[in-house]
Amino acid sequence: MPRRSTVFAFALLLSLTLLTLLTPATAAATDATLDATLDARAAAIAQQVEQTAGKEAWDATAAVRFTFARFRTHYWDKTSGDHRLEGRTRDGATYVILHNLNTRQGVAYKNGEKTTGEEEAALLEMAYGAWINDTYWLLFPFKLQDPGVNLTYAGEATIDGQEYDKLKLTFGAVGLTPGDTYWAYINRDTHRLDRWDYVLESYEEDQAATGWTWGGWKDYGGVLLASERKMVGGDRELPLDDIAVFTTLPASVFSSPAPVELP
Repeated sequence: MPRRSTVFAFALLLSLTLLTLLTPATAAATDATLDATLDARAAAIAQQVEQTAGKEAWDATAAVRFTFARFRTHYWDKTSGDHRLEGRTRDGATYVILHNLNTRQGVAYKNGEKTTGEEEAALLEMAYGAWINDTYWLLFPFKLQDPGVNLTYAGEATIDGQEYDKLKLTFGAVGLTPGDTYWAYINRDTHRLDRWDYVLESYEEDQAATGWTWGGWKDYGGVLLASERKMVGGDRELPLDDIAVFTTLPASVFSSPAPVELP
């Protein structure tokens, strides 16, 4: 999963906290470098998960908005790759970043002023990393069979009387930290993801996996998404708020740093 980058040198990048997770398959990846495998049982379960979550509706969705952990908000046009990230750093500075995920080009504003040079480059890099991380937390059920994912059946589990199928995800030459490993707990009754565990490649040897439950599932235009994340064995929560899907968004969302006003 995505490797932490030394590019994030500015204090404003402290806003990119919590976890850095797997990127979707990169545009540069080829069949030769992805090195992915699927086993038939795991693939069948993954397909059921995607169907339950509304894969057809998600594929037809043009754009999505959501706020990650209550401190940064994304607007993403899936068709064009345009992306807007806005939020506030730990030191209180506001930022708006307007860029394209495919070209990696764009502009960044801090405290209402356009940035330049290394500061702008760092903000653009931060926005790309935030998109990678945060959309993985939002859209994981649709990413079980992404190019570069090695998906295998990891057995059965029973938690609080509920039976689960466990899927294990490792990765080929994709993402920023391909050495990460994930386990998805799929509820046999609902075919939804109830929990994931992961061991990041940055973990110390023999460090225990981290687990989070997924809850608060709701239908957004035919797309089933979860807004609640609670750490297993801890008291931390990671909410995803302001979730909405769109057939279109005004061009100004991705071209102007002015506050977004939607009809």
